[in-house]
Amino acid sequence: IVPDLAQEERWPTVVERMISDGNNSLCYLPLTTALRRLGGIGFSSQRKAAYNERDLEFLQQVSQLVAVAVDNVLHHRDLTLDRERLRLLLEVSEAIASHRDVDALLRDLAQRLPQLVPFDYINAVLHEPERNTMRLWLLITATPNPISPGLELPVDESPGGLTWKTQQPLTVDDVAQEQRFPKLMGILRENGIRSFCVVPLTTAQRRLGAMGFGSVQRRVYQKSDIDFMQQVANQVAVAMDNTLHATSAHSAQQQLAHERDRQRLLLEVNNAVVSHLSLSDLFNAVSGCLRQVIQHDGSTLVLYDPEARRYRAHVLDFTKATEFIEEGQISSDCKCPSDRAFTTRKPVIYRKHDLEALAIESEIAQQLLDQGVKELCSVPLVSHDKVLGTLDVTRVREQNFTPGESDLLNQAAHQIAIAVENALNYERAQSSQAQLARERDRQRLLLEVNNAVVAHLDLDTLFVAVSACLRKVIQHDGSSLLLCDEETGEWRIHVLDFQRNESFVEEGTIEESTESPSCLAINTGKAALFREQDLKEMAHSSPCVQDLLDRGVKSFCSLPLLAHKRALGALNVGRRRDDGFTSEDIELLGQVAQQVAIAVENALAYKQIARLKDKLTEEKLYLEEEIQTNYNFEEIVGESRVLKQVLKQIETVAPTDSTVLILGETGSGKELVARALHNLSTRRERTFVKLNCAAIPTGLLESELFGHEKGAFTGAIATKVGRFELADRGTLFLDEVGEIPLEIQVKLLRVLQEQEFERLGGTRTIRTNVRVVAATNRNLAQMVEEQKFRSDLYYRLKVFPVTVPPMQAYPWPGNVRELGNFIERAVILSTGSDLVVQLSELKSPTAPSHDSIVTLEEAERKHILQVLRDSRWTLGGPGGAAARLGMKRTTLHSKMRKLGIVRPS
Repeated sequence: IVPDLAQEERWPTVVERMISDGNNSLCYLPLTTALRRLGGIGFSSQRKAAYNERDLEFLQQVSQLVAVAVDNVLHHRDLTLDRERLRLLLEVSEAIASHRDVDALLRDLAQRLPQLVPFDYINAVLHEPERNTMRLWLLITATPNPISPGLELPVDESPGGLTWKTQQPLTVDDVAQEQRFPKLMGILRENGIRSFCVVPLTTAQRRLGAMGFGSVQRRVYQKSDIDFMQQVANQVAVAMDNTLHATSAHSAQQQLAHERDRQRLLLEVNNAVVSHLSLSDLFNAVSGCLRQVIQHDGSTLVLYDPEARRYRAHVLDFTKATEFIEEGQISSDCKCPSDRAFTTRKPVIYRKHDLEALAIESEIAQQLLDQGVKELCSVPLVSHDKVLGTLDVTRVREQNFTPGESDLLNQAAHQIAIAVENALNYERAQSSQAQLARERDRQRLLLEVNNAVVAHLDLDTLFVAVSACLRKVIQHDGSSLLLCDEETGEWRIHVLDFQRNESFVEEGTIEESTESPSCLAINTGKAALFREQDLKEMAHSSPCVQDLLDRGVKSFCSLPLLAHKRALGALNVGRRRDDGFTSEDIELLGQVAQQVAIAVENALAYKQIARLKDKLTEEKLYLEEEIQTNYNFEEIVGESRVLKQVLKQIETVAPTDSTVLILGETGSGKELVARALHNLSTRRERTFVKLNCAAIPTGLLESELFGHEKGAFTGAIATKVGRFELADRGTLFLDEVGEIPLEIQVKLLRVLQEQEFERLGGTRTIRTNVRVVAATNRNLAQMVEEQKFRSDLYYRLKVFPVTVPPMQAYPWPGNVRELGNFIERAVILSTGSDLVVQLSELKSPTAPSHDSIVTLEEAERKHILQVLRDSRWTLGGPGGAAARLGMKRTTLHSKMRKLGIVRPS
């Protein structure tokens, strides 16, 4: 797994290509069957760290199935190629029989062989014993031919001479790099030949020379091509020998007929191999083919199991075959007759005395002798350089196996080996598919259980849902859950909804014994398995176990329900048959128990939450009754009649969606009133968005209100969401609404009326559901008369006006804001525990004009109040208020009572 290709320093070329294609992580797995390694399979993703260990486990299963499929395809391709080669060899045999002239024969072959063997020239060279040279007999080529028949080269200077001497094929992959045979290599290079192969021309009587194949491509010839060309050369050698040495026509015809029979047998074996994937069908088909050519009394396929390290016999369908060895017989010793051929990879022929010597250590060899076997030929089954077993052919008469028969069996064994490997791969694929099907059912069960856990919070409905899922995968006769009763602390059984479950266990039974199967599972924290004998041994100490036995239970499994290292109970499953539970069943039940434990924990928590919810509801109703006569304004404190009237207005209009216009002096708490409106409205769960229209530059106000698209103006590098979109289904508070320019008021009016707008620079209409609360300290009515504010917008905002009163005991220009600053300053200046307020800092109000004085009494009252403040409310004495006013102290008292003047506390 490569989580980040950018950090991978290996394989730079491949990694760079993958990154350029948009990949960022990689997972690569081997394509391997039980018999060979094929290659790899890769998965890539655009996401980094896309693959985890769980993905790797699943992909490994996929790669195994793909490997089996690829191996089967490759085997089928090999078998098809072998069949074509056998067919062509049969045609070669027929061509040799029909051509008496070797030149014509080679020309015929030059037309047939390119179907399967790539070459651009074919030649034959013969050995001249008198001069010890190799003479070119015939050359057929598609390239210009400067070489005439009759060219002779010394044996040591010719590839054909080396092949003739060693009787081994010679392959040159690159003529340009070949240092031997300089004269011939120069001629080949001039004709564009880049690679060639030479095989010996040899009969059973003599070595004639060599046959060569050449190509204009490098590295053309593989081992399978060389083997095929050698078989062709063997037949050509017979024809040339007949021509050169005048062998009798009858003998030649017999030899060629025998060769045709061999090729026909191999072709039939190949057809049987291709047609069957089942081992038993394959054995029957192969036995019928062998019986036609090789006389024998019995045959056996012996396959080796590398894991168990033993041989297993598979009897073919032959006459009296069952007398020699039993079907499926296993040999664990390494001295059986098949072992030598298996180890050496070569055919082995056993005579009677060989079997007698082997019988001392081999039971199977003695068994063969007891059945009268006098001869046995064992040939290895080799496929893709791996030995699978042997093909053993036996005779009960004194008739020795000839080298030709051994060679024919060896060739047939090669075909059979490929078929056996295919059949074994097919069986593994079937097994893997069955395993995947079981795994799919397991995962589906866990998914269904998980869905049931998510969908049901009530224990009763949860049990029914889980039981329906469990019944699909695990065969059983009944199941139950053992849970702890919270009220009594006792373990109580809850029956799942299963067929015939009513006779399995009684619902609500209390488990009293601490030695019951469920309690053992709970105490150990592991699955507890019990057979019938185990239950009988526990019955004396647990009435519940005795009841299970009375009901016919013979297999029982109990799994603990663990959640956060705490045991909630146990999941119990029972069967009336004594076949037990497999390890796969236990693993699956354990996973189900984990899910059920989560569900039980959730259900118990849900039950507790429901009780708490009911309790909170009752407490809420009680508290609402206690405070129903008071206003719920946490941030607004005041007891004046005017303020209470404003709060009453807020409470009245808050539940509606009407637009509210809040009027009042600066610092009088207009924003608090707006928040109170939002908190008391049905939109309180949504956003409260505020915007001070006076604090935003005119050029940016429209963008702040309605948003803008990318590129709408210089500096708009990204799309911006406006305040109306942010406040959707909530409340938008527009403070200082009187500062909005006229050109933006038109668009604002449309939003208030139609509840829709477009972003700045955009064309898409956006709908919104916003309640607008506006506030201002300016006289909007006067602004309308002066045409500084649109009248239609004014009346649209003034649906429900609320006027917030200022402070009236003293003309505070800043209202609450100034009062707060004054108190803060007093706190800072106070050095003791008492708050010292510097009243002298308060400026006296400007003397009103005569036009503003209504009565003499009011003017007198104001004058007396001013003098009292200047004298710090000292009435008598030289500097007292009475002396300053020029009246007696008693007279001042009388006037103060008359005018309602009271000294502040």
